[in-house]
Amino acid sequence: MNKKERYRYILDYFRKKMPNVTTELEFGSVFQLLVATLLSAQCTDKRINEVTPELFRHYPTAEAMAKADQEDIYEYIKSVSYPNAKAKHLVEMSKMLVENFRGEVPDDISDLIKLPGVGRKTANVIQAVAFGKSTMAVDTHVYRVSHRLGLVSKESNTPYKVEQELMANIPESDIPNAHHWLLLHGRYVCTSRAPHCSTCEFDDICPKLIDGSKL
Repeated sequence: MNKKERYRYILDYFRKKMPNVTTELEFGSVFQLLVATLLSAQCTDKRINEVTPELFRHYPTAEAMAKADQEDIYEYIKSVSYPNAKAKHLVEMSKMLVENFRGEVPDDISDLIKLPGVGRKTANVIQAVAFGKSTMAVDTHVYRVSHRLGLVSKESNTPYKVEQELMANIPESDIPNAHHWLLLHGRYVCTSRAPHCSTCEFDDICPKLIDGSKL
């Protein structure tokens, strides 16, 4: 099976089995999605969803969060990874949104990555989930699954290179969903340790390129 056939097989499966898919993060606005996505770095969505309801009850908007002290935010997110740095980023990000974007989250990647704590992966999530753009966010799950399934070459050894190779091979209409397809497959099936190959729908076609698949 060549790469083109591999893409077709995998995408056909996901289109049929998961036609409607989105982030597992819970949010009530684009701003809240941005906050939750920033918090989710190196942390589980489950943990973030346990933390954000109370955080958003007190700071539902950029305007509200911009007035908070870092210590105030820390108290609500201290159970997530790197809480001090994330609390600092959230306050600074909110202030920049208020000062530069009238409290609204911009939809352009060049503006998004200017925000404190927002990297390319987070920016791509916002563009895809909030604004429906064809962007491919590459987190550790997407990176791992893309390599193990043989969707990208060994030379794609950075998240950006993986993003570019996936974008070049996945139809534009599938790209917003493809991030979630690969992420969820990595989260629940093709796990970092002890992948569940016996229950994987792609076991028969998977080259099992385990070595070097981890970021």
